[in-house]
Amino acid sequence: MLLSSGKPYPLGATVDDAGVNFALFSANATAVYLCLFDEDDIEIGRFSLPRQTQQIWHGHISEIGAGMRYGFRVDGPYQPLIGHRFNVNKLLLDPYAKQFAGEFVDDKLHYGYQFAHKDEDLSFCSLDNAALMPKCVVVDTRNLTPIVPLAKPYNQEEVSLSLRRSVIYETHVKGFTRLHPEVDKALRGTFAGLASPAVISYLSQLGITAVELLPSQQFISEAFLQEKQLSNYWGYNTIGFFAPHKDYLCQNNIEEFRLMVSEMHSAGIEVILDVVYNHTAEGNRLGPTFSFKGIDNASYYRLHPSEPRYYINDTGCGNTFNIAHPNVLQLVMDSLRYWVEVMGVDGFRFDLATTLGREEHGFDAGAGFFDAIKQDPVLSQVRLIAEPWDIGPGGYQLGQYPVGWSEWNDRYRDTVRRFWRGDAGMLPEFARRFHGSSDLFEHSGRKPTATINFITSHDGFTLMDLVSFRHKHNQANGEQNRDGHNENFSDNYGIEGATDDVELLALRSRQCRNMLTTLFLSQGVPMLLAGDEFGHSQKGNNNAYCQDNANSWINWQSDINRDALLDFTTKLIKMRRRFPLLCHREYIHESANENSPGLDWFCRQGEPMTKAHWGEAQTRTLSVVISGELEAQAGCRQALLLMLNADDQSHQFTLPNVRGIDQWQCLLTTQDEPPFQHEIAHNQHRTAPTERSSLVLQDRSLMVYYAQFTGENE
Repeated sequence: MLLSSGKPYPLGATVDDAGVNFALFSANATAVYLCLFDEDDIEIGRFSLPRQTQQIWHGHISEIGAGMRYGFRVDGPYQPLIGHRFNVNKLLLDPYAKQFAGEFVDDKLHYGYQFAHKDEDLSFCSLDNAALMPKCVVVDTRNLTPIVPLAKPYNQEEVSLSLRRSVIYETHVKGFTRLHPEVDKALRGTFAGLASPAVISYLSQLGITAVELLPSQQFISEAFLQEKQLSNYWGYNTIGFFAPHKDYLCQNNIEEFRLMVSEMHSAGIEVILDVVYNHTAEGNRLGPTFSFKGIDNASYYRLHPSEPRYYINDTGCGNTFNIAHPNVLQLVMDSLRYWVEVMGVDGFRFDLATTLGREEHGFDAGAGFFDAIKQDPVLSQVRLIAEPWDIGPGGYQLGQYPVGWSEWNDRYRDTVRRFWRGDAGMLPEFARRFHGSSDLFEHSGRKPTATINFITSHDGFTLMDLVSFRHKHNQANGEQNRDGHNENFSDNYGIEGATDDVELLALRSRQCRNMLTTLFLSQGVPMLLAGDEFGHSQKGNNNAYCQDNANSWINWQSDINRDALLDFTTKLIKMRRRFPLLCHREYIHESANENSPGLDWFCRQGEPMTKAHWGEAQTRTLSVVISGELEAQAGCRQALLLMLNADDQSHQFTLPNVRGIDQWQCLLTTQDEPPFQHEIAHNQHRTAPTERSSLVLQDRSLMVYYAQFTGENE
């Protein structure tokens, strides 16, 4: 093994025909050492990287290749009061490592300071941690098996239609297959498990177009969870931005992830990764030193200007990644491109995305991160979804992201929950959210596809728990039930939790159907939480981030509403994909002419909603007609009529007058006793308006009707 100067780019470990090039950014280090290890974790070589080019330390080692294990030691000042935490006694992980070997176990050796010292993190620990530190593994990406590409639309119109017909399915890599009876036991809980025929077939039959995976980059469990014998199940504690999470690999081979992507693509399903670039697993000043903190703490993290010993904590996770630094931004951009170009993913959901858009003056839709994405020829073409908040000042930024971005819409979530719970005064807010939240997104020229509508996500109650519990039940998390949201806009309808009451079970099931129907018929892009399609429950835990057990894993053999609710959800998704008018190209306002798309609201008496109607706080009924051109037949139009009764008693609804419609066909109902007639004659041109057809809707139920018409009088 011979050392030469090498090259400053690409960063990380790069295999070539002669050996491996190593490059590491550190602006404030005084020396960088590359340590090589054999498979028994014995150090077999240590090299001082000889060259520094624009703060990049680099060197080339000959006669080594893929599979070599390595880590860095970085020397420099240990002066926490001014933001420096170098400790050459700590073996550090490469920020660009694409694979890891060994287990991440919390130990005092990983901390740069002495435990129980009176000065805490101002003290210095000279103990070596190499024996317990996982090692980075060199990966050769030059001759990987090609990934099956996702069939792409050919023109802008097809791109728009594909996006409008999207159905996103949020799921967890491990939890989705851990108990799946049709997945090979050796593959359960892994990327390979997700690639199994049973899973791909299930997703295809359900009608999913995009799978959004909870964090799948290498993450670790925080020390306080390990002490309680719990783990970070969700994975929002990243330490390796290029490496697939080791526990989700069967053979610790990145090809397993790529095969999963290929199988999804073959079925026409996009893969979207939930990514965490707002903070890292190193925590605050008392956290461990795994990588960034020991490589160049003052560059990688945002520190308090007046007291650099302390970290700015806009994320609530102890630290905040310093995306404003050009080299840190480069790291994030390189990571994103790697996951698209090498690993094959189709988009990203950015955790606490407001943090990524923070400049010195606060959040900015023109921040460097957004500009870097926009000008990038690769990343500007993939799906970009923001979680539009963090806990920092002015952290709630729903609707403020740039054109080309979509956002998780929690206003939609809370409004739909409250409407179906029967809260008073919800009609105007419900209409705005159902309409696609134009009040939030249209001002900057964004389309209805900018809103990611959801009722549940990994964070909070499942759909079944939403209708079964009034209060959270998080005792298993070990925090005396203090964690998790307190206001969930949920209800148990008389009994907290599980019950054998037949009427109560029927009501809960009906409410699930109501909210699912609302989700899939609203303007925007729907996101379904895995398991909600058949009634998965977490027993009232609304913050199951540390529950890596049967409480969180999808129970595929549960008989709670499984078949009936699954069939209903599948029917809904087919309806969603059948009617592009459920997500129009543009926001619908006043019709320019009779051929314009329409979204018109009616009271239950069948008359257009007036200002007085919208102001009736105790009214919990509403009808809406969504109309548009039938794409296959020019001049022909189609319409969907949705009648909603969120009240706790039955009500009579009169069908509204819509020009050209003579008959409605019933497509779907959530009532316990569906009507026997599938068509209702409107007869608006044959009888007086006072004799229009009417029907009774059961308490807390809805009906969906369809009509095809010309828009002209007969």
